[in-house]
Amino acid sequence: MSDTKTFLITGVSTGLGRALARAASAAGHRVVGTVRTPADARSFEALAGDVHARVLDVTDHVAVDRVVGETERDLGPVDVLVANAGYGHDGLFEESSMDDLRRQFEVNVYGTVAVIKAVLPHMRERRAGHIIAVTSMGGLITMPGLSFYHGSKFAVEGILETLGKEVADFGIHVTAVEPGSFRTDWAGRSMVRAPRVIADYDELFEPLRARRIHGSGRQPGDPDKAAAAVLRIAAADRPPTRLLLGTDALRLVRAGRDAFEREMLAWAELSASTDFDDVSRSA
Repeated sequence: MSDTKTFLITGVSTGLGRALARAASAAGHRVVGTVRTPADARSFEALAGDVHARVLDVTDHVAVDRVVGETERDLGPVDVLVANAGYGHDGLFEESSMDDLRRQFEVNVYGTVAVIKAVLPHMRERRAGHIIAVTSMGGLITMPGLSFYHGSKFAVEGILETLGKEVADFGIHVTAVEPGSFRTDWAGRSMVRAPRVIADYDELFEPLRARRIHGSGRQPGDPDKAAAAVLRIAAADRPPTRLLLGTDALRLVRAGRDAFEREMLAWAELSASTDFDDVSRSA
């Protein structure tokens, strides 16, 4: 079997998606990348290699099915799907609207699921494929001011983990890629910020928002190195179900898991007290 694969990557205009598309193309793979505008499509197709742009809004589920179907028909089987399209909503829970929540989930959750659902039947029929979704360290830990974003990424994490168990017998791998802070536009022009209206939160949130704004472009993570890491798992016979990217992601997720473990053990007796009396307590 040839090592050359067809990648379908959503959100290749900038950031990790663009870096991965460049790296995959440079490695000799065929890359189909989705963008939001014709101008972005022309820019993407100017890249070297076997690259093909498709204008797509992942919240248009009919269009998602059409693009995937056309890709399979015209360019060949999608071997690797990278569901990367998404954005961050920066805003306190109380200051963010239900419309903000709906838009965040429409892109980050429903858009991701729609692309996976469009590709999955083809992979299942072939009994082969790799589904990779870019979530975030924010799908495993939380920070103030990102509740809607965290909610969307936690949701995708749960969906992916379950999906991986459902399709394992079909030769399909599922991986959640969880970047930390990378030098992309995520915290810059790509981020949507809710207006500040409640002074009670100023002391907590103003310094956090300022750090995110001023830190944009100075993050420790290198998108090109992240792309190389994703290509490595795409080539692996037994890829991981989760892959953290970045030392900050490793540090923060480890700290979060340790805190959860301590709290779980501290309240274990109360947790165990809720079974019927005739249930064995051997666990």
